[in-house]
Amino acid sequence: MTETNTQKPKNRAVLVGLWAYRLEREENATEESMEELSDLLKTAGGECVGTVLQQKDAPDPRTFIGEGKVAEVRELVRAMDADMVIFDNSLSPSQQRVLGEELKVQVLDRSALILDIFAQRARTREGRLQVELAQYKYLLPRLLGMWTHLERQEGAIGTRGPGETQLESDRRHIHRKIAKLESELKEVRRVRATQRERRIKNEVPVVAIVGYTNAGKSTLLNKLTGAAIPANNRLFDTLDTTTRTLEISDTCTVLLSDTVGFIRKLPHHLVEAFKATLEELSFADLLLHVIDASNPEWREQAAVVDQLILELGAEKTPRLEIFNKCDLWTGEIRPHGENIVSISAKTGEGLDRLLAAIGERLDAGAKRVTIHLPYDKGGLVERLYQEAKVEQVDYGETIDVVAVCTPKTIGQLGPLVEGWQPHKEPWED
Repeated sequence: MTETNTQKPKNRAVLVGLWAYRLEREENATEESMEELSDLLKTAGGECVGTVLQQKDAPDPRTFIGEGKVAEVRELVRAMDADMVIFDNSLSPSQQRVLGEELKVQVLDRSALILDIFAQRARTREGRLQVELAQYKYLLPRLLGMWTHLERQEGAIGTRGPGETQLESDRRHIHRKIAKLESELKEVRRVRATQRERRIKNEVPVVAIVGYTNAGKSTLLNKLTGAAIPANNRLFDTLDTTTRTLEISDTCTVLLSDTVGFIRKLPHHLVEAFKATLEELSFADLLLHVIDASNPEWREQAAVVDQLILELGAEKTPRLEIFNKCDLWTGEIRPHGENIVSISAKTGEGLDRLLAAIGERLDAGAKRVTIHLPYDKGGLVERLYQEAKVEQVDYGETIDVVAVCTPKTIGQLGPLVEGWQPHKEPWED
């Protein structure tokens, strides 16, 4: 008896891009962005069966690429038995609708493809909320676009009734969903803010890993902390933020957070929806910008990340540029200089230099000290657990606590700290 193949067949897609003088540089399709689109399609579970890159002075208002090129794409779709056409550029709702009618297959743009990947990959409740919100915001103008023929004739004979009612019903339903999701994400932000206040109170520095998708952020987090985050060679492998404790030295411990990867032309709705997660960047004490040193386009990718950091209001956060995959670097001289570290997260090369660089920027001058507490001040033990790293507590004539404390905590405890010397300003001698 032969087994039946139950695997869902892959979508066969023709990829289309436009380079136009009238478009902004970042909006244009290039050979590199088309290659990335092909990788995105593969990540989503589809297969590229043809590519068309068109060059024009300006986009066609109706079909984006012009009637002649639409006919060419239609022939290619038929010849390659494709069931989908995906544009590297953003399409307006009306262009998407017209192209669907002309090509007789489903038409998506880059934003819709990225949203689909995010929907597949989101695992936590927060991740799913963020993706769902972005999808509804993307869908709303397209839903309304489907009913424009009714809106233009509003109130005309033959247009009142079910069609109009359905439009209003769908519109209200989506607005309700958006409001509910935004309310739930507001609660997520509130919880994050509470956690952040606790971290600040405990003076635990936060280090956020950022970078272009597939630059090796998860591999780095795994290598440094022993976390077991899946780190595969594919785009957007990490959507849900992971935070782990990392000991930089005996006196410096930080929280290390992985974040969703960035990509060029990241849908605006997605950036907005993920702000609950990404706003952590502006509250971090240090950013590790991971750059794929093996990618010939690393400069362009780094520029995309820099721009998104700016949009998220984290441009003033101190930053280290981490050139990852340096074992695959093809240039003669590796990237070097202040605030630059070359590493290989895979082999572990350069990680000692990275830890030293993090320590130099975040070690708050903490020291390991012994504190002798009289029993009437026993309540301070609990406070030390909150504000310091307590290593040992012995109960003898006094409560003797060995802890790693910041200068601020040592100053507040004063004479209770063994070997404490009152701080003198130079002019007091």
